[in-house]
Amino acid sequence: HTPTSREVGFVSSDPNFSVRPDGSVYTEQEVANLSEPVQFMVTARGLHDPRIWETTVKLALAGHLHPPPLSKIGFEEMLSRVWESQPRVIKFSRRHQRASSANSLRRQKRDWVIPPINVPENSRGPFPHMLVRIRSDQDKDVGIRYSITGAGADQPPSGIYNIDPISGNMFVTQPLDREERASFHLRAHAVDMNGNQVENPIDLYIYVIDMNDNRPEFQNQVYNGSVPEGSKPGSSVMQVTATDSDDSTTANGMVRYRILSQTPHSPIPNMFTINSETGDIVTVAAGLDREKVSQYTIIVQATDMEGNLNFGLSNTATALISITDINDNPPELTVRTFAGEVPENKVNVVVTNLTVVDRDQPHSPNWNAVYRIVSGDPSGHFTIRTNPITNEGMLTVVKPVDFEMNRAFMLTVVVSNQAHLASGIQSSLQSTAGVTISVQDVNEPPVFPVSPKMIRFEEGVPAGTTLTVFAAQDPDHFIHQIVRYSKLSDPANWLKINRTNGQITTMALLDRESMYVKNNMYEATFLAYDNGSPQASGTGTLQIYLIDVNDNAPVLIPKEAQICERARPNSRINITASDADAEPNVGPFVFELPSFPASIRRNWTISRLSGDYAQLRLRIPYLEAGVYEIPVIVSDSGNPPLSNRSLIRIKVCPCDNNGDCSATGAVAAAGLGTGAIIAILICIIILLSMVLLFVVWMKRREKERQAKPLLIDPEDDVRDNILKYDEEGGGEEDQDYDLSQLQQPESLEHIINKPTGVRRVDERPVIAESQYPVRPSVPHPGDIGDFINDGLRAADNDPTAPPYDSLLVFDYEGSGSTAGSVSSLNSTSSGDQDYDYLNDWGPRFKKLADLYGGGDDD
Repeated sequence: HTPTSREVGFVSSDPNFSVRPDGSVYTEQEVANLSEPVQFMVTARGLHDPRIWETTVKLALAGHLHPPPLSKIGFEEMLSRVWESQPRVIKFSRRHQRASSANSLRRQKRDWVIPPINVPENSRGPFPHMLVRIRSDQDKDVGIRYSITGAGADQPPSGIYNIDPISGNMFVTQPLDREERASFHLRAHAVDMNGNQVENPIDLYIYVIDMNDNRPEFQNQVYNGSVPEGSKPGSSVMQVTATDSDDSTTANGMVRYRILSQTPHSPIPNMFTINSETGDIVTVAAGLDREKVSQYTIIVQATDMEGNLNFGLSNTATALISITDINDNPPELTVRTFAGEVPENKVNVVVTNLTVVDRDQPHSPNWNAVYRIVSGDPSGHFTIRTNPITNEGMLTVVKPVDFEMNRAFMLTVVVSNQAHLASGIQSSLQSTAGVTISVQDVNEPPVFPVSPKMIRFEEGVPAGTTLTVFAAQDPDHFIHQIVRYSKLSDPANWLKINRTNGQITTMALLDRESMYVKNNMYEATFLAYDNGSPQASGTGTLQIYLIDVNDNAPVLIPKEAQICERARPNSRINITASDADAEPNVGPFVFELPSFPASIRRNWTISRLSGDYAQLRLRIPYLEAGVYEIPVIVSDSGNPPLSNRSLIRIKVCPCDNNGDCSATGAVAAAGLGTGAIIAILICIIILLSMVLLFVVWMKRREKERQAKPLLIDPEDDVRDNILKYDEEGGGEEDQDYDLSQLQQPESLEHIINKPTGVRRVDERPVIAESQYPVRPSVPHPGDIGDFINDGLRAADNDPTAPPYDSLLVFDYEGSGSTAGSVSSLNSTSSGDQDYDYLNDWGPRFKKLADLYGGGDDD
């Protein structure tokens, strides 16, 4: 009996004995004589297990003996003694009834409750091992056959249990594993030899008794936890969990935890402890400091059997505890005073870097520095930006400083962190420092006090008019410098500026209607520069607002129109006018027809529609179709008003029923009469005739050119006899020659030493060259033949023309030729040959004819 896990209740069938909840049996009175043994029904129920464990205990006492009092016996020991004894017999339940009278109620006697069968796991056998015997009370009368059914018998996993059908002995055939299956539910059957059911089936519950055969297993081999530095004792860090596959209601599955080691041992070896039952790790001492120890390694052991190291099984895991940072270290500036300098009128310039030290975790809100300027910069000229990598403060100019106003600044700077300091941590005195900034004087450009500067003038002021003085000031008060002026932008080239004093005068007439004037405003830009080193310059803009004067006469719109030749109600022309001037020098306009010529007012009339519009229409009922130019006088409303005589071109044409000009009417209105059309056709015919005559003349000239005979013999004409071949060498047989024999002989040095590109190796005679005939610049076609013949004769008689009549040297083909000497060849001619025909070959063969023909030189 385990009091923490069992609630035991006992039922005794004999009033002389009582069984207490702890499982002990005491003698309540002396029994003098007992004729039969005393039998107990022992029942046990787990606190977390609804199953009922029951067994029967029989105590046999000697008949007339007085035994000593029974000693106290443990419950588990009692069960083991019973299980090791003879296997128990399980009988089929039967109902016994007795009647007190014919009509009285029947009382049913309660049968024994069939207790479950307990089998320890991992039993070593021998197998099969008998568990119980199933027996029917009717086995004395009839032959009984026993069988069992259910999972473990005839259902998967089948074959674990079997029964002897004759004796009813039930066996287990193999070791059991509670972690695979903790219980079995079988049914026992009893039938006669014919298979008829003799007894009602009974339920058999088999429970596998747990053994401590599994170690605790951690869910992770490495656990990661964290705790802020400076945590108080008892602060929760993390939890480790180990599970045991054994029965958790027994000591086999009850796991206990403990810490085996801690690394490092700073500040003490036991900074943490663990709850032995839950696995919660908490701090037990103060002094956690991330800046000293940032991580601890804890080895945790889990042991079953409620932590009994002698009988329990153990396993270990590693817990890594990171000490998280808190803002317990205020930032400290490295020096108490910083210095820097900056040129005036410069922005986004880093003046100096403020260095800071913070021992908290880098690049965290506890480490990131925030700088503030608390005094010395009321106008906001400076700001401090934090370098995200080095955590330095970059003191930067964001608003230009002026040397003439402030030559130096004394700033007070305070540094803090993005995160607030931890509770109880005070800021350091070194979090405040002074910064001295010197302003450097530079040559500043001249400045126009008012830019843009606007002045008002009427348009049309004459050239040479002084408009204003546009002067600039030099901000460098401590240096005397001279300012000069020049014009930078003047789109219309109307203005000029005095180089020394900045006086603006006109060079041309100012016109408000110019394309360079926008919204009555004309802009020009001027440059002012000093004589400093380096030279500095500034610009200023002058805006001239031009007041309009009535200097533009109105112009009639439209320039062309058309109207029907017969007066109709809708046959009218709407006219208006445009004026480049502005109010009040524009409309309302006055439209009128001139009095001369008189036909204008006789044929046409103008009626006013509004201040800017009027209608022009025919006064007479009919006007001949044609084009008419009608003068109209338009006057504006200026003071004094301006008038303009404009012509409107009106096409008068016949109209259809809708009042639109017809096609023929449009042609007639264009002013092309019959005579004009005939004249145009005659011009076209003349032009075509000239083109035809030119084509006939060109064809006739071509025929004459083709009919003229050639100046040379047709047999000597090679224009159609030039053939082009694609042969680039001999066949395959020509490729077997030994080309190494084609070499220059060593003795022909004068040939080898010739300049590059000279291919000829013969010698040119040193005599006067022949005179060739000169062709006239514009020769007559009939002289071409004579010119060619004269040139041919000159070339034949020119000894200086190649090939020269001298010794020719050919490429040396090597010594020891396989061919024999040509001197060994004898002439086949038996008599003298006649070489007189050589004289007919011309001057080039004269030498050969003299050698063989026996000329005058012989």
